[in-house]
Amino acid sequence: MDAGDAATTRARKPVVLYPSPGMGHLVSMIELGKVFAARGLAVTVVVVDPPYGNTGATGPFLAGVTAANPAMTFHRLPKVEVPPVASKHHESLTFEVTRLSNPGLRDFLAGASPVVLIIDFFCNAALDVADELGVPAYMFYTSGAEILAFFLYLPVLHAQTTANFGEMGEELVHAPGIPSFPATHSVLPLMERDDPAYAEFLKASADLCRTRGFLVNTFRSLEPRAVETIAAGSCAPPGVSTPPVYCIGPLIKSAEVGENRSEECLAWLDTQPNGSVVFLCFGSIGLFSAEQIKEVAAGLEASGQRFLWVVRSPPSDDPAKKFDKPPEPDLDALLPKGFLERTKGRGLVVKSWAPQRDVLAHAAVGGFVTHCGWNSVLESIVAGVPMLAWPLYAEQRMNRVFLEKEMRLAVAVEGYDDDVGEGTVKAEEVAAKVRWLMESDGGRALLERTLAAMRRAKAALRDGGESEVTLARLVESWREAASA
Repeated sequence: MDAGDAATTRARKPVVLYPSPGMGHLVSMIELGKVFAARGLAVTVVVVDPPYGNTGATGPFLAGVTAANPAMTFHRLPKVEVPPVASKHHESLTFEVTRLSNPGLRDFLAGASPVVLIIDFFCNAALDVADELGVPAYMFYTSGAEILAFFLYLPVLHAQTTANFGEMGEELVHAPGIPSFPATHSVLPLMERDDPAYAEFLKASADLCRTRGFLVNTFRSLEPRAVETIAAGSCAPPGVSTPPVYCIGPLIKSAEVGENRSEECLAWLDTQPNGSVVFLCFGSIGLFSAEQIKEVAAGLEASGQRFLWVVRSPPSDDPAKKFDKPPEPDLDALLPKGFLERTKGRGLVVKSWAPQRDVLAHAAVGGFVTHCGWNSVLESIVAGVPMLAWPLYAEQRMNRVFLEKEMRLAVAVEGYDDDVGEGTVKAEEVAAKVRWLMESDGGRALLERTLAAMRRAKAALRDGGESEVTLARLVESWREAASA
């Protein structure tokens, strides 16, 4: 083997991506893998089974991805038995399953000799393995830069007070580079200091600065203040160096994979006027009570607007089934009597799932009522569709504040945050906000700001754009490291 062949062999050392369990994190990491594969890197995605719900759900999805992207390979870590966790928050289980998966990860990495390991926020336990094996570890941050700024600063907030976020109520939380937000809008597992989930998040936050850098699914011009504040080192605790920030987004799904029920939605949208339809969809695990579903229906009917609404079954009252895939919804039981007949033609209700990326990209869609998950936010921006914010879980309540106060790309519905998330948004509020979005001068101004953000997003990804250049330099540095 001559020197050129040897360099080529070394250069094919893989970039290993390690997402945490959860479809949103897996999808984002796969999109990152596609980008790397398109630039000639060998990519392996490590998959860990979720410790809750339907563990086989990723199988068909990954089969579809593998068929469409032969340059990417997947390695499923051995399943681990997770003991009961003394927390009511499923994030504790996620941290635990990745910690218990370290032996399997160590065995795999020792054989693969990757040029770099890219981990998810919830896979911080893998940093111990990376340090042991001498593998450079980066973090792919699947939320925005403003959320990253908050978590970098969390150890400082923790040291400043002994109060629970849950006890602080509407008192504002202040952190560098981001708008202040009510303590009630923090991530739910941070509400109680004595919950094990709080300690896990605090440890993961402190571990952020152990990485070689942050690959953030955003573009600099979307969140300039947060990016600049992080890069200046103002978010990390005193005396702790901040790794470089690489804004490489927006990365969104390049195609819908797995489900096969998209024809009805898209065919119906083809019959609707441009920009006339409000799309309501609340993520892969966003569920509403039966009461809330009826309020949304009444509000949509009263609004007089065209709509496409994804309805899922209410959450089960059985704690053992909390993370199981809900059954198909019984629309006759859930919706007000005669609703489907009265709104026929101007409204379409679909069960459980819609091809969100393709729906948002359709010319007929003029508004999006969203749970503010970051993947959904980016899909909406890339499609140029203005948002009504209705956060449900995870960091979505913080995203809502940042979208409304900093980016000015959403307006919130009111009522969801009564009694810390147990509130019901009334039909009158749904009707008023949907009409505002679609008919008012304020709604039109929101549309113009969204279209401007869309243009910046597309510019960031073009050859020579801010995100494309950042990514190209990073990939080149890894190529050089692999062949050195």
